[in-house]
Amino acid sequence: MERVALVSGGTRGIGAAISIALKAAGYQVAANYAGNDERARAFEAETGIQAFKWDVSSYEACAEGIAKVEAALGPVDVLVNNAGITRDAMFHKMTPGQWSEVINTNLTGLFNMTHPVWTGMRDRSFGRIINISSINGQKGQMGQANYSAAKAGDIGFTKALAQEGASKNITVNAICPGYIATEMVMAVPEKVLNERIIPQIPVGRLGQPEEIARCVVFLAADEAGFITGSTITANGGQYFV
Repeated sequence: MERVALVSGGTRGIGAAISIALKAAGYQVAANYAGNDERARAFEAETGIQAFKWDVSSYEACAEGIAKVEAALGPVDVLVNNAGITRDAMFHKMTPGQWSEVINTNLTGLFNMTHPVWTGMRDRSFGRIINISSINGQKGQMGQANYSAAKAGDIGFTKALAQEGASKNITVNAICPGYIATEMVMAVPEKVLNERIIPQIPVGRLGQPEEIARCVVFLAADEAGFITGSTITANGGQYFV
């Protein structure tokens, strides 16, 4: 039977590339999304991948949504925690709301998505959890105290949970993308991209979403069972860990 993969934030950007790559690798894929119904419907039509709507910042919504996914496709074997938001501001201007929104989605969202599938993975003695962190969770970024804190927390969550899952053949790993050519990054003015961002990347270009998806497919494989608690740094050489 095909393994079932669930990708949060899976209908756009890096998440869409991950969903498509997992389907091409033979998984049954469910893509979660939070708000853009038009894009989700278009994604379903283009890919044949089912999209399920809920907000990962709500534990109740995650539990209900995952139950729907499992009723439709079967137990989740591979979970990719990709959903994330930004609410950038210099710290002296950052509001409690901007802080909480990012922490609740980008960090607490990992708990909310992983907790409902964890017991089933333990019972079946198989699971793959892949958390999409960020270069800015490794090195920090001014104007992103909230985002950097959440993404650094994702890495700590990964390392701790990997130790708990190891005896049950559940691996937990993180991927830290650098600047990837998604809608969000491509919305940055071309002058800023060309003069301030790309010159910092030794390979001389932005990454492609498909390059992150390849890392996910690698970590999701049954054959990747000896890799856990690890962080794959995919940033074109911009920051070495």
